[in-house]
Amino acid sequence: MIQADRRLAGIGMTSLRTRDRLIQRLRDQGIKNLAVLDRIRNVPRHIFMDEALASRAYEDTALPIGFGQTISQPYIVARMTEALLDGPPLRNVLEVGTGCGYQTAVLALFTDKIATIERIKPLLQRTKLRLKELGIKNVRFRHGDGTTGWPTHAPYDGIIVAAAPLTVPSALLDQLAPGGRLIVPVGPDGQQELIRFTRREQRIDRQNLGPVSFVPLLGGTS
Repeated sequence: MIQADRRLAGIGMTSLRTRDRLIQRLRDQGIKNLAVLDRIRNVPRHIFMDEALASRAYEDTALPIGFGQTISQPYIVARMTEALLDGPPLRNVLEVGTGCGYQTAVLALFTDKIATIERIKPLLQRTKLRLKELGIKNVRFRHGDGTTGWPTHAPYDGIIVAAAPLTVPSALLDQLAPGGRLIVPVGPDGQQELIRFTRREQRIDRQNLGPVSFVPLLGGTS
């Protein structure tokens, strides 16, 4: 138990002092939501990657996690979370692209329930164990095709997509609750923009949040 606690707390390049330097960088880049910054500080990013890369966990950069996937840059996680929180309270959230579970762990504090979908089964199985280690219990997992959403648990107050479609899947827009926000990178490699869609009574508003770079959103499973 003591060893597990020490692993989560981190030492050296994974210590709280190192995390505080990351938080200052995020502030300098414009992240203002104090609750999001505090959550980024306290979620142990180093446990979501191989030990060989743990010393780089609190750099503001994306890093490989295997299966051709990456753990997102902390700034991007903070930016997407902040954008999702900008609106009515989140009670039910859909995450498309569970990945290593880092974004899931950050989001878990801000909503009652998360439904998360991952198309790569071995990655999802590994992620379940990591989130269990953190004591996160408000997440439903599904191995499946995220482009179709998860209608069973819709509508969602928020949907966050961790990979870039060329065009936004209509199924995701259809599963937004009134006032719900969809945060998604859209476009081909090198031309992606982070977009926030908000469902109003008679329309869906679109707001461009700036350029980003994500792996492409793929259908199917593996």
